[in-house]
Amino acid sequence: MSLEQLIGLVLDPQLLERYGPRFIDGLLVTAKLVAISFTLGAVLGLLLALARLSKQPLVSRLAAGYIYFFRGSPLLAQLFLLYYGLGSLKGFWQDLGMWWFFREAWYCALLAFTLNTAAYQAEIFRGSLLAIAPGQYEAARALNLKRSTTFFKVIMPQSLLVAIGPLGNELILMIKASAIASLVTIYDLMGVTKLAFSRSFDFQIYLWAAVLYLLIVEIVRRTLKHLEGRLGRHLN
Repeated sequence: MSLEQLIGLVLDPQLLERYGPRFIDGLLVTAKLVAISFTLGAVLGLLLALARLSKQPLVSRLAAGYIYFFRGSPLLAQLFLLYYGLGSLKGFWQDLGMWWFFREAWYCALLAFTLNTAAYQAEIFRGSLLAIAPGQYEAARALNLKRSTTFFKVIMPQSLLVAIGPLGNELILMIKASAIASLVTIYDLMGVTKLAFSRSFDFQIYLWAAVLYLLIVEIVRRTLKHLEGRLGRHLN
């Protein structure tokens, strides 16, 4: 088999012309879903990490229970619980004025991804905050810095340097896990792939999807590596 024939098996011009634009749309949906949920999850995760480190037993235990549940149960089950479970309570949500949210697969998937990644990011942030030497807090107190200034100007920059690697891994895992959003009728990258395959029955459709996922992950990996190098340049 010649090289041209091999390329023809992988890149069918007619198939590419027909489904190429849809793949781009699906790729954008995936990127949007992951970016928004990861960002919201980071905010919630930081709050959960602070709650876990709280000296108030009730606050700490509630945060620990949340993290235990969302880390210990499958993301797919959480997505189905939100979309098919809570989404079945139409009358209840209509009374609260929230039916517009739970009737949409997009919002349910966004909520499920946010709640799930927040639990993982909470543990990452907690570990990075615990990694800061106690002397940093003592130095801040000696300089009579306010608690907010100490946290945002002294502790957080150092903890982010510790957390950036694990956060990058969590982001990559989220990108790959986002494929399950297609199971609740969202036309993300995998949703478009399944639709295209159901109409063409051509295996190369899934090969395109795998390459696109790999491309996204590689871009994220290189970006995070560059960012980690920039943040830690003073350590070299």
